[in-house]
Amino acid sequence: MLTVHHLNNSRSQRVLWMLEELGVDYEIARYQRNPKTLLAPQELRAIHPLGKSPVVTDGPHTLAESGAILEYLVERYGEGRFVPPAGTPEHWRYRYWMHYSEGSAMPPLLLKLVAGRIAKAPVPFFMKFVTRKIANSLQDGFIDPQLALHFGYIAEELKHTGWFAGKEFTAADIQMSFPVESAVARAGAGEHPSIRAFLERIHARPAYQRALARGGDNTPLS
Repeated sequence: MLTVHHLNNSRSQRVLWMLEELGVDYEIARYQRNPKTLLAPQELRAIHPLGKSPVVTDGPHTLAESGAILEYLVERYGEGRFVPPAGTPEHWRYRYWMHYSEGSAMPPLLLKLVAGRIAKAPVPFFMKFVTRKIANSLQDGFIDPQLALHFGYIAEELKHTGWFAGKEFTAADIQMSFPVESAVARAGAGEHPSIRAFLERIHARPAYQRALARGGDNTPLS
């Protein structure tokens, strides 16, 4: 049986959601983050050398990277669902958003998380001013303007049809859910009505709710 190696509060929630949409039977191997470092446990390295999540094992196949996993699942189990027909404009939009999610959207969100931790990190008293100034300058001068640029872009794209790859819900919407949820939870993207409406639509999907029930808390961390 297909197994999802599931880390709490992580990108692997998208994989559970995709499987619920597809109606594929699966089991969950659960892992918990270190409460202090928030890193994945060493046990995950026995599944994949990088020790990251999500990881899926399906017979002889071991797959990592959420985008690659979703594409594999749709190709193997989708029977034409959740992906626009090849050669159409919607298909190329689909491919674009599948890559944009981690390649463009997540880096500034991760930088914001790191900069925030640097600003609050315990350091000797005489270093606090320096570390906070560096972290705040990075946020004000680069991270926040980049986030505003991306949020505006995403919000404008969602105004067309409400979905990322055209008029139909696709795996690209599942792939984009993590950065969008992170952006709203951590960086104020909820001020855009089209982004809020997108989250309302995906949260209302029965498969999303089933995945959340099986996977547990999905508060974005990174």
